[in-house]
Amino acid sequence: MARPIVIIAEELSPATVAALGPDFEVRNIDGTDRAALLSSVADAAAILVRSATMVDAEVFAAAKNLKVVARAGVGLDNVDVAAATQAGVMVVNAPTSNIVSAAELAVGLLISLARHIPAAHASLVGGQWKRSKYTGVEIADKTLGVIGFGRIGMLVAQRLSAFGVNILTYDPYVQPARAAQLGVRVVSLEELLKESDFITVHLPKTKDTVNLIGKEQFAMMKPTALIINAARGGIVNEDALYEALKNKVIAGAGLDVYAKEPCTDSPLFALDNVVVTPHLGASTDEAQEKAGIAVARSVRLALAGELVPDAVNVQGGVIADLVKPLLGLTEALGQIAASLTSKAIERVDVEYLGEAHTTDIAVLQVSALKGVFTSLVHDPVSYVNAPVLAKDRGVAAGVELIHQETDHKTLVRVILTLTDGGRVIVAGTVTPPNDRMKIVQIDEFEIDVPIATHMAFFKYKDRPGVVAVLGRIFGDANINIGGMQVARDEKGGLAMVALTVDSAVSNETAQQISSEIQGHTGRVVSFTV
Repeated sequence: MARPIVIIAEELSPATVAALGPDFEVRNIDGTDRAALLSSVADAAAILVRSATMVDAEVFAAAKNLKVVARAGVGLDNVDVAAATQAGVMVVNAPTSNIVSAAELAVGLLISLARHIPAAHASLVGGQWKRSKYTGVEIADKTLGVIGFGRIGMLVAQRLSAFGVNILTYDPYVQPARAAQLGVRVVSLEELLKESDFITVHLPKTKDTVNLIGKEQFAMMKPTALIINAARGGIVNEDALYEALKNKVIAGAGLDVYAKEPCTDSPLFALDNVVVTPHLGASTDEAQEKAGIAVARSVRLALAGELVPDAVNVQGGVIADLVKPLLGLTEALGQIAASLTSKAIERVDVEYLGEAHTTDIAVLQVSALKGVFTSLVHDPVSYVNAPVLAKDRGVAAGVELIHQETDHKTLVRVILTLTDGGRVIVAGTVTPPNDRMKIVQIDEFEIDVPIATHMAFFKYKDRPGVVAVLGRIFGDANINIGGMQVARDEKGGLAMVALTVDSAVSNETAQQISSEIQGHTGRVVSFTV
Protein backbone atom coordinates (compact mmCIF):
# COMPACT_ATOMS: atom_id res chain seq x y z
CA MET A 1 0.00 0.00 0.00
CA ALA A 2 1.33 3.45 -0.95
CA ARG A 3 2.39 5.62 1.94
CA PRO A 4 0.47 8.91 2.48
CA ILE A 5 2.24 11.90 0.94
CA VAL A 6 3.28 14.71 3.27
CA ILE A 7 4.44 18.00 1.73
CA ILE A 8 6.95 20.14 3.62
CA ALA A 9 6.57 23.54 1.96
CA GLU A 10 9.18 25.49 3.97
CA GLU A 11 12.41 24.75 5.77
CA LEU A 12 11.75 22.87 8.97
CA SER A 13 14.14 21.30 11.45
CA PRO A 14 15.43 17.73 10.96
CA ALA A 15 13.64 16.92 14.22
CA THR A 16 10.34 17.68 12.48
CA VAL A 17 10.97 15.06 9.81
CA ALA A 18 12.12 12.62 12.48
CA ALA A 19 8.90 13.20 14.42
CA LEU A 20 6.87 12.32 11.33
CA GLY A 21 8.50 8.91 11.26
CA PRO A 22 8.87 6.44 8.39
CA ASP A 23 5.20 5.93 7.61
CA PHE A 24 4.93 8.79 5.10
CA GLU A 25 6.40 9.80 1.78
CA VAL A 26 7.88 13.21 2.52
CA ARG A 27 8.30 15.67 -0.34
CA ASN A 28 10.03 19.05 0.02
CA ILE A 29 8.93 21.98 -2.13
CA ASP A 30 9.16 25.78 -2.15
CA GLY A 31 5.74 26.85 -0.92
CA THR A 32 6.25 30.40 -2.18
CA ASP A 33 6.36 29.01 -5.75
CA ARG A 34 2.64 29.06 -6.39
CA ALA A 35 2.68 26.78 -9.42
CA ALA A 36 4.83 24.21 -7.65
CA LEU A 37 2.59 24.33 -4.60
CA LEU A 38 -0.63 23.78 -6.54
CA SER A 39 0.78 20.90 -8.53
CA SER A 40 2.35 19.17 -5.54
CA VAL A 41 -0.74 19.16 -3.31
CA ALA A 42 -2.88 17.29 -5.82
CA ASP A 43 -2.20 13.92 -4.18
CA ALA A 44 -0.99 15.10 -0.75
CA ALA A 45 -2.56 13.99 2.50
CA ALA A 46 -0.86 16.69 4.58
CA ILE A 47 1.11 19.88 4.13
CA LEU A 48 3.43 21.50 6.66
CA VAL A 49 4.13 25.25 6.41
CA ARG A 50 5.55 28.10 8.40
CA SER A 51 4.51 31.68 7.61
CA ALA A 52 5.48 32.26 3.98
CA THR A 53 3.26 29.71 2.22
CA MET A 54 -0.30 30.87 1.53
CA VAL A 55 -2.78 28.03 1.95
CA ASP A 56 -6.10 29.31 0.67
CA ALA A 57 -9.25 28.16 -1.13
CA GLU A 58 -7.32 27.67 -4.38
CA VAL A 59 -4.97 25.25 -2.64
CA PHE A 60 -7.86 23.31 -1.10
CA ALA A 61 -9.57 23.10 -4.49
CA ALA A 62 -6.41 21.56 -5.96
CA ALA A 63 -5.83 19.18 -3.04
CA LYS A 64 -8.65 16.65 -3.23
CA ASN A 65 -6.95 14.19 -0.87
CA LEU A 66 -5.75 16.74 1.70
CA LYS A 67 -6.61 15.84 5.28
CA VAL A 68 -4.57 18.27 7.35
CA VAL A 69 -2.64 21.55 7.10
CA ALA A 70 -0.04 22.07 9.82
CA ARG A 71 1.36 25.50 10.64
CA ALA A 72 4.65 25.18 12.50
CA GLY A 73 4.03 28.18 14.72
CA VAL A 74 1.29 30.08 16.52
CA GLY A 75 -0.33 32.46 14.03
CA LEU A 76 -2.59 31.34 11.20
CA ASP A 77 -2.59 34.46 9.04
CA ASN A 78 -1.40 32.49 6.02
CA VAL A 79 -3.97 29.69 6.34
CA ASP A 80 -7.61 30.26 5.37
CA VAL A 81 -9.19 28.34 8.24
CA ALA A 82 -12.74 28.94 7.01
CA ALA A 83 -11.92 27.57 3.56
CA ALA A 84 -10.18 24.59 5.19
CA THR A 85 -13.22 23.84 7.30
CA GLN A 86 -15.48 24.11 4.26
CA ALA A 87 -13.23 21.62 2.47
CA GLY A 88 -13.18 19.28 5.47
CA VAL A 89 -9.46 19.81 6.05
CA MET A 90 -8.12 19.94 9.59
CA VAL A 91 -5.86 22.87 10.51
CA VAL A 92 -3.35 22.46 13.33
CA ASN A 93 -0.72 24.73 14.84
CA ALA A 94 1.66 24.82 17.79
CA PRO A 95 0.08 27.24 20.28
CA THR A 96 2.61 26.90 23.10
CA SER A 97 5.81 26.53 21.11
CA ASN A 98 7.02 30.11 21.48
CA ILE A 99 5.90 31.20 24.93
CA VAL A 100 9.36 30.94 26.51
CA SER A 101 10.99 32.72 23.56
CA ALA A 102 8.39 35.51 23.66
CA ALA A 103 8.84 35.99 27.41
CA GLU A 104 12.62 36.08 27.14
CA LEU A 105 12.46 38.66 24.36
CA ALA A 106 10.28 40.93 26.51
CA VAL A 107 12.84 40.66 29.31
CA GLY A 108 15.64 41.35 26.83
CA LEU A 109 13.91 44.47 25.54
CA LEU A 110 13.47 45.74 29.08
CA ILE A 111 17.12 45.22 30.03
CA SER A 112 18.30 46.71 26.73
CA LEU A 113 16.14 49.77 27.30
CA ALA A 114 17.04 50.22 30.96
CA ARG A 115 20.78 50.08 30.18
CA HIS A 116 20.77 51.70 26.71
CA ILE A 117 22.57 48.66 25.30
CA PRO A 118 21.71 49.07 21.58
CA ALA A 119 22.52 52.81 21.54
CA ALA A 120 25.77 52.32 23.49
CA HIS A 121 26.81 49.54 21.11
CA ALA A 122 26.15 51.71 18.05
CA SER A 123 28.07 54.60 19.59
CA LEU A 124 31.11 52.50 20.49
CA VAL A 125 31.42 50.73 17.13
CA GLY A 126 31.03 54.17 15.58
CA GLY A 127 34.25 55.24 17.28
CA GLN A 128 32.85 57.07 20.31
CA TRP A 129 33.47 56.41 24.02
CA LYS A 130 30.60 58.11 25.88
CA ARG A 131 30.13 56.38 29.20
CA SER A 132 28.26 59.25 30.85
CA LYS A 133 25.73 59.53 28.03
CA TYR A 134 24.45 56.01 28.56
CA THR A 135 23.89 55.94 32.29
CA GLY A 136 20.98 53.59 32.87
CA VAL A 137 18.74 52.46 35.71
CA GLU A 138 18.75 49.30 37.79
CA ILE A 139 15.82 46.91 37.65
CA ALA A 140 16.24 45.84 41.29
CA ASP A 141 13.81 47.28 43.84
CA LYS A 142 11.59 48.77 41.14
CA THR A 143 7.92 48.02 40.43
CA LEU A 144 7.04 45.92 37.38
CA GLY A 145 3.54 46.14 35.94
CA VAL A 146 2.43 43.16 33.84
CA ILE A 147 -0.65 43.92 31.72
CA GLY A 148 -2.14 40.52 30.98
CA PHE A 149 -1.27 37.60 33.25
CA GLY A 150 -1.55 34.68 30.88
CA ARG A 151 1.20 32.15 30.28
CA ILE A 152 3.66 34.63 28.76
CA GLY A 153 2.89 37.30 31.35
CA MET A 154 3.49 34.76 34.11
CA LEU A 155 6.79 33.68 32.56
CA VAL A 156 7.97 37.29 32.37
CA ALA A 157 6.98 37.89 35.99
CA GLN A 158 8.78 34.74 37.14
CA ARG A 159 11.98 35.70 35.35
CA LEU A 160 12.02 39.30 36.49
CA SER A 161 11.20 38.35 40.08
CA ALA A 162 14.81 37.15 40.26
CA PHE A 163 15.85 40.80 39.83
CA GLY A 164 14.12 41.73 43.09
CA VAL A 165 11.19 43.66 41.66
CA ASN A 166 7.77 44.27 43.16
CA ILE A 167 5.25 42.89 40.65
CA LEU A 168 1.74 44.17 39.91
CA THR A 169 -0.62 42.81 37.29
CA TYR A 170 -3.78 43.97 35.60
CA ASP A 171 -5.92 41.14 34.23
CA PRO A 172 -9.70 41.11 34.76
CA TYR A 173 -9.76 37.35 34.48
CA VAL A 174 -7.00 36.27 36.85
CA GLN A 175 -7.76 35.29 40.41
CA PRO A 176 -6.00 37.47 43.01
CA ALA A 177 -5.33 34.38 45.14
CA ARG A 178 -3.64 32.61 42.24
CA ALA A 179 -1.48 35.67 41.49
CA ALA A 180 -0.61 36.02 45.17
CA GLN A 181 0.81 32.48 45.15
CA LEU A 182 3.34 33.79 42.62
CA GLY A 183 4.07 36.91 44.66
CA VAL A 184 2.06 39.15 42.33
CA ARG A 185 -0.63 41.65 43.33
CA VAL A 186 -3.69 42.18 41.11
CA VAL A 187 -4.61 45.85 40.70
CA SER A 188 -6.63 48.08 38.41
CA LEU A 189 -5.09 49.28 35.17
CA GLU A 190 -4.99 52.83 36.51
CA GLU A 191 -3.13 51.79 39.65
CA LEU A 192 -0.66 49.72 37.65
CA LEU A 193 0.10 52.61 35.30
CA LYS A 194 0.62 55.05 38.18
CA GLU A 195 2.76 52.79 40.36
CA SER A 196 4.96 50.92 37.85
CA ASP A 197 8.50 51.80 36.85
CA PHE A 198 8.45 49.19 34.09
CA ILE A 199 5.34 48.10 32.20
CA THR A 200 5.13 45.07 29.90
CA VAL A 201 2.10 44.19 27.77
CA HIS A 202 0.95 40.59 27.30
CA LEU A 203 -2.66 40.77 26.13
CA PRO A 204 -4.43 39.34 23.09
CA LYS A 205 -5.46 41.85 20.45
CA THR A 206 -9.23 42.21 20.56
CA LYS A 207 -11.70 45.01 20.05
CA ASP A 208 -11.42 45.61 23.80
CA THR A 209 -7.62 45.89 23.86
CA VAL A 210 -6.89 47.85 20.66
CA ASN A 211 -5.48 51.25 21.72
CA LEU A 212 -5.80 50.21 25.37
CA ILE A 213 -2.69 52.27 26.10
CA GLY A 214 -3.05 55.75 24.65
CA LYS A 215 -2.60 59.42 25.51
CA GLU A 216 -4.69 59.25 28.69
CA GLN A 217 -2.82 56.21 29.97
CA PHE A 218 0.63 57.65 29.22
CA ALA A 219 -0.32 60.72 31.24
CA MET A 220 -0.88 58.47 34.28
CA MET A 221 2.61 56.94 34.11
CA LYS A 222 5.74 58.09 35.85
CA PRO A 223 8.02 60.28 33.71
CA THR A 224 10.72 57.65 34.30
CA ALA A 225 8.52 54.76 33.18
CA LEU A 226 9.59 52.31 30.48
CA ILE A 227 6.98 50.35 28.50
CA ILE A 228 7.49 47.09 26.57
CA ASN A 229 5.13 45.66 23.96
CA ALA A 230 6.11 42.23 22.69
CA ALA A 231 2.48 41.07 22.49
CA ARG A 232 0.44 42.41 19.57
CA GLY A 233 0.71 45.60 17.58
CA GLY A 234 -2.06 48.13 18.11
CA ILE A 235 -2.59 47.53 21.83
CA VAL A 236 -0.26 50.46 22.44
CA ASN A 237 -1.30 53.42 20.30
CA GLU A 238 1.84 54.26 18.34
CA ASP A 239 0.94 57.89 17.63
CA ALA A 240 0.28 58.54 21.32
CA LEU A 241 3.46 56.66 22.23
CA TYR A 242 5.52 58.82 19.89
CA GLU A 243 4.16 62.01 21.46
CA ALA A 244 4.69 60.66 24.98
CA LEU A 245 8.31 59.76 24.23
CA LYS A 246 9.08 62.91 22.28
CA ASN A 247 7.67 65.14 25.02
CA LYS A 248 9.27 63.05 27.81
CA VAL A 249 5.92 62.11 29.33
CA ILE A 250 7.56 58.68 29.77
CA ALA A 251 11.21 57.70 29.50
CA GLY A 252 11.34 54.91 26.93
CA ALA A 253 9.73 52.06 25.00
CA GLY A 254 10.75 48.65 23.69
CA LEU A 255 8.72 47.28 20.78
CA ASP A 256 8.68 43.98 18.93
CA VAL A 257 5.23 44.37 17.36
CA TYR A 258 3.49 47.08 15.35
CA ALA A 259 0.00 48.03 14.26
CA LYS A 260 0.91 47.28 10.63
CA GLU A 261 3.56 44.72 9.75
CA PRO A 262 6.06 44.52 8.23
CA CYS A 263 6.97 47.94 9.61
CA THR A 264 10.20 49.45 8.30
CA ASP A 265 9.40 53.15 8.57
CA SER A 266 8.01 54.70 11.73
CA PRO A 267 8.57 58.03 13.50
CA LEU A 268 9.36 55.94 16.58
CA PHE A 269 12.52 54.65 14.90
CA ALA A 270 14.04 58.16 14.98
CA LEU A 271 13.83 58.45 18.77
CA ASP A 272 16.86 57.58 20.87
CA ASN A 273 14.74 56.32 23.79
CA VAL A 274 13.22 53.46 21.78
CA VAL A 275 14.51 49.90 21.27
CA VAL A 276 12.87 48.00 18.42
CA THR A 277 13.01 44.50 16.91
CA PRO A 278 11.17 43.07 13.86
CA HIS A 279 8.64 40.76 15.56
CA LEU A 280 11.22 38.30 16.86
CA GLY A 281 9.12 36.82 19.68
CA ALA A 282 9.10 33.32 18.19
CA SER A 283 12.41 33.57 16.37
CA THR A 284 14.60 31.15 18.26
CA ASP A 285 15.94 27.78 17.17
CA GLU A 286 14.23 26.16 20.13
CA ALA A 287 10.81 27.67 19.42
CA GLN A 288 11.00 26.68 15.76
CA GLU A 289 12.00 23.14 16.66
CA LYS A 290 9.25 22.82 19.26
CA ALA A 291 6.72 24.05 16.71
CA GLY A 292 7.89 21.62 14.04
CA ILE A 293 7.85 18.61 16.35
CA ALA A 294 4.41 19.54 17.72
CA VAL A 295 2.76 19.81 14.31
CA ALA A 296 4.48 16.68 13.04
CA ARG A 297 2.90 14.76 15.91
CA SER A 298 -0.46 16.34 15.10
CA VAL A 299 -0.14 15.25 11.47
CA ARG A 300 0.51 11.69 12.59
CA LEU A 301 -2.58 11.75 14.80
CA ALA A 302 -4.74 13.31 12.11
CA LEU A 303 -3.78 10.82 9.41
CA ALA A 304 -4.31 7.96 11.87
CA GLY A 305 -7.84 9.21 12.57
CA GLU A 306 -7.14 9.95 16.22
CA LEU A 307 -8.09 12.94 18.37
CA VAL A 308 -5.89 15.93 17.52
CA PRO A 309 -5.70 18.28 20.52
CA ASP A 310 -4.10 21.16 18.58
CA ALA A 311 -6.71 21.24 15.81
CA VAL A 312 -8.15 24.74 15.54
CA ASN A 313 -11.18 23.98 13.40
CA VAL A 314 -12.34 20.34 13.32
CA GLN A 315 -11.46 17.60 15.75
CA GLY A 316 -10.42 14.12 14.77
CA GLY A 317 -10.44 11.02 16.88
CA VAL A 318 -12.95 8.56 18.26
CA ILE A 319 -15.72 10.62 19.82
CA ALA A 320 -19.24 9.28 20.25
CA ASP A 321 -21.64 10.40 17.53
CA LEU A 322 -23.91 11.86 20.19
CA VAL A 323 -21.09 14.00 21.58
CA LYS A 324 -19.61 15.31 18.30
CA PRO A 325 -22.23 18.04 17.66
CA LEU A 326 -21.98 19.06 21.32
CA LEU A 327 -18.29 20.01 21.05
CA GLY A 328 -18.98 23.17 19.05
CA LEU A 329 -22.06 23.92 21.15
CA THR A 330 -20.18 23.65 24.45
CA GLU A 331 -17.32 25.77 23.15
CA ALA A 332 -19.77 28.47 22.02
CA LEU A 333 -21.59 28.38 25.37
CA GLY A 334 -18.26 28.79 27.16
CA GLN A 335 -17.34 31.79 25.03
CA ILE A 336 -20.75 33.38 25.52
CA ALA A 337 -20.64 32.79 29.28
CA ALA A 338 -17.18 34.36 29.53
CA SER A 339 -18.37 37.37 27.55
CA LEU A 340 -21.17 37.96 30.06
CA THR A 341 -18.82 38.81 32.92
CA SER A 342 -15.75 40.96 33.46
CA LYS A 343 -14.93 39.35 36.79
CA ALA A 344 -12.32 36.70 37.54
CA ILE A 345 -13.47 33.12 37.02
CA GLU A 346 -12.88 30.56 39.76
CA ARG A 347 -14.48 27.46 38.24
CA VAL A 348 -15.98 26.19 34.97
CA ASP A 349 -18.53 23.37 35.16
CA VAL A 350 -20.34 21.53 32.38
CA GLU A 351 -23.60 19.69 32.96
CA TYR A 352 -25.02 17.30 30.39
CA LEU A 353 -28.69 16.34 30.43
CA GLY A 354 -30.18 13.89 27.96
CA GLU A 355 -29.96 10.45 26.47
CA ALA A 356 -27.08 7.94 26.40
CA HIS A 357 -25.80 8.46 29.92
CA THR A 358 -23.14 5.84 29.39
CA THR A 359 -21.38 8.02 26.82
CA ASP A 360 -17.96 9.46 27.72
CA ILE A 361 -18.48 13.22 27.79
CA ALA A 362 -15.19 14.26 29.43
CA VAL A 363 -14.17 16.09 26.25
CA LEU A 364 -17.01 18.59 26.85
CA GLN A 365 -15.10 19.98 29.83
CA VAL A 366 -12.19 20.83 27.53
CA SER A 367 -14.60 22.30 24.95
CA ALA A 368 -16.01 24.64 27.58
CA LEU A 369 -12.54 25.73 28.71
CA LYS A 370 -11.55 26.32 25.09
CA GLY A 371 -14.52 28.63 24.64
CA VAL A 372 -13.99 30.45 27.93
CA PHE A 373 -10.33 31.23 27.23
CA THR A 374 -10.64 31.99 23.51
CA SER A 375 -10.90 35.75 23.97
CA LEU A 376 -8.87 35.98 27.17
CA VAL A 377 -5.39 34.91 26.11
CA HIS A 378 -2.69 35.74 23.65
CA ASP A 379 -2.41 32.70 21.46
CA PRO A 380 -4.94 30.42 19.79
CA VAL A 381 -6.67 28.19 22.33
CA SER A 382 -6.83 24.47 21.59
CA TYR A 383 -7.90 21.25 23.24
CA VAL A 384 -4.38 20.75 24.54
CA ASN A 385 -3.63 24.16 26.00
CA ALA A 386 -7.09 25.06 27.37
CA PRO A 387 -6.65 22.88 30.50
CA VAL A 388 -3.13 24.27 30.94
CA LEU A 389 -4.45 27.84 30.75
CA ALA A 390 -7.06 26.97 33.36
CA LYS A 391 -4.46 25.44 35.66
CA ASP A 392 -2.14 28.43 35.25
CA ARG A 393 -4.95 30.79 36.26
CA GLY A 394 -6.18 28.64 39.12
CA VAL A 395 -9.47 27.87 37.39
CA ALA A 396 -10.96 24.52 38.38
CA ALA A 397 -13.21 22.58 36.01
CA GLY A 398 -15.64 19.70 36.07
CA VAL A 399 -18.18 17.82 33.97
CA GLU A 400 -21.25 15.94 35.19
CA LEU A 401 -24.05 13.80 33.79
CA ILE A 402 -27.37 14.97 35.23
CA HIS A 403 -30.19 12.44 35.37
CA GLN A 404 -33.02 14.89 34.96
CA GLU A 405 -35.89 15.24 32.53
CA THR A 406 -35.52 17.97 29.94
CA ASP A 407 -37.61 19.29 27.08
CA HIS A 408 -34.64 18.71 24.80
CA LYS A 409 -33.10 15.51 23.46
CA THR A 410 -29.74 16.73 24.77
CA LEU A 411 -28.89 19.83 26.76
CA VAL A 412 -25.54 21.26 27.81
CA ARG A 413 -25.21 23.78 30.63
CA VAL A 414 -21.99 25.76 31.22
CA ILE A 415 -21.69 27.30 34.66
CA LEU A 416 -19.02 29.85 35.59
CA THR A 417 -18.38 30.40 39.29
CA LEU A 418 -16.79 33.80 39.89
CA THR A 419 -14.33 34.73 42.62
CA ASP A 420 -16.90 37.05 44.21
CA GLY A 421 -19.32 34.13 44.61
CA GLY A 422 -21.51 35.04 41.64
CA ARG A 423 -22.39 32.66 38.83
CA VAL A 424 -23.02 32.86 35.09
CA ILE A 425 -25.15 30.11 33.55
CA VAL A 426 -25.60 29.54 29.81
CA ALA A 427 -27.37 26.44 28.47
CA GLY A 428 -27.96 25.28 24.93
CA THR A 429 -28.90 22.40 22.68
CA VAL A 430 -28.58 21.22 19.10
CA THR A 431 -31.61 20.62 16.91
CA PRO A 432 -32.09 18.30 13.94
CA PRO A 433 -31.68 17.82 11.10
CA ASN A 434 -28.47 19.89 10.83
CA ASP A 435 -27.45 20.08 14.50
CA ARG A 436 -28.30 23.76 14.66
CA MET A 437 -27.00 25.26 17.89
CA LYS A 438 -29.17 27.46 20.07
CA ILE A 439 -29.23 28.99 23.54
CA VAL A 440 -32.12 28.01 25.81
CA GLN A 441 -31.07 29.62 29.11
CA ILE A 442 -29.03 32.56 30.36
CA ASP A 443 -28.86 32.76 34.14
CA GLU A 444 -32.46 32.64 35.38
CA PHE A 445 -33.96 33.49 31.99
CA GLU A 446 -35.41 30.92 29.60
CA ILE A 447 -34.83 31.93 25.98
CA ASP A 448 -34.70 30.26 22.57
CA VAL A 449 -32.15 31.95 20.30
CA PRO A 450 -29.92 30.40 17.60
CA ILE A 451 -26.19 30.86 18.13
CA ALA A 452 -24.89 33.19 15.43
CA THR A 453 -21.54 34.72 14.52
CA HIS A 454 -22.45 38.06 16.13
CA MET A 455 -24.62 38.30 19.22
CA ALA A 456 -25.49 40.85 21.90
CA PHE A 457 -27.01 40.48 25.36
CA PHE A 458 -28.49 43.11 27.66
CA LYS A 459 -29.98 42.75 31.14
CA TYR A 460 -32.16 45.59 32.42
CA LYS A 461 -35.22 46.49 34.50
CA ASP A 462 -38.37 45.48 32.62
CA ARG A 463 -40.26 48.49 31.27
CA PRO A 464 -41.80 49.74 28.00
CA GLY A 465 -39.68 51.29 25.24
CA VAL A 466 -36.48 49.25 25.51
CA VAL A 467 -36.96 47.40 22.22
CA ALA A 468 -37.47 50.73 20.46
CA VAL A 469 -34.17 52.01 21.89
CA LEU A 470 -32.39 48.90 20.63
CA GLY A 471 -33.84 49.32 17.15
CA ARG A 472 -32.90 53.00 16.98
CA ILE A 473 -29.31 52.61 18.16
CA PHE A 474 -28.61 49.54 16.04
CA GLY A 475 -30.19 51.34 13.07
CA ASP A 476 -28.01 54.41 13.61
CA ALA A 477 -24.98 52.08 13.71
CA ASN A 478 -26.13 50.39 10.47
CA ILE A 479 -26.37 47.02 12.25
CA ASN A 480 -29.18 44.74 11.09
CA ILE A 481 -30.96 42.66 13.75
CA GLY A 482 -31.40 39.07 12.61
CA GLY A 483 -33.31 37.81 15.64
CA MET A 484 -34.34 38.91 19.09
CA GLN A 485 -35.94 37.44 22.17
CA VAL A 486 -36.86 39.09 25.43
CA ALA A 487 -37.36 37.16 28.67
CA ARG A 488 -38.15 38.39 32.17
CA ASP A 489 -38.36 36.93 35.65
CA GLU A 490 -41.60 38.80 36.36
CA LYS A 491 -43.53 41.81 35.14
CA GLY A 492 -41.54 44.90 36.07
CA GLY A 493 -38.65 42.79 37.30
CA LEU A 494 -35.39 41.98 35.56
CA ALA A 495 -35.41 41.30 31.82
CA MET A 496 -32.87 39.86 29.40
CA VAL A 497 -32.76 40.49 25.67
CA ALA A 498 -30.65 38.28 23.40
CA LEU A 499 -30.03 39.36 19.81
CA THR A 500 -28.38 37.95 16.72
CA VAL A 501 -27.05 40.63 14.40
CA ASP A 502 -25.51 40.65 10.93
CA SER A 503 -22.29 42.45 11.86
CA ALA A 504 -20.06 42.99 14.86
CA VAL A 505 -21.30 45.32 17.61
CA SER A 506 -18.70 47.76 18.90
CA ASN A 507 -18.19 48.30 22.60
CA GLU A 508 -19.22 51.92 22.11
CA THR A 509 -22.59 50.85 20.68
CA ALA A 510 -23.12 48.33 23.48
CA GLN A 511 -22.25 50.94 26.10
CA GLN A 512 -24.62 53.45 24.52
CA ILE A 513 -27.47 50.94 24.67
CA SER A 514 -26.67 50.00 28.27
CA SER A 515 -26.62 53.66 29.24
CA GLU A 516 -29.93 54.51 27.57
CA ILE A 517 -31.79 51.48 28.90
CA GLN A 518 -30.01 51.72 32.27
CA GLY A 519 -28.85 48.17 31.78
CA HIS A 520 -27.23 46.02 34.44
CA THR A 521 -25.05 44.38 31.76
CA GLY A 522 -24.38 44.95 28.09
CA ARG A 523 -22.20 42.35 26.40
CA VAL A 524 -21.34 41.43 22.84
CA VAL A 525 -19.62 38.38 21.39
CA SER A 526 -18.37 37.49 17.92
CA PHE A 527 -17.06 34.05 17.00
CA THR A 528 -17.07 31.40 14.30
CA VAL A 529 -19.97 28.95 14.46
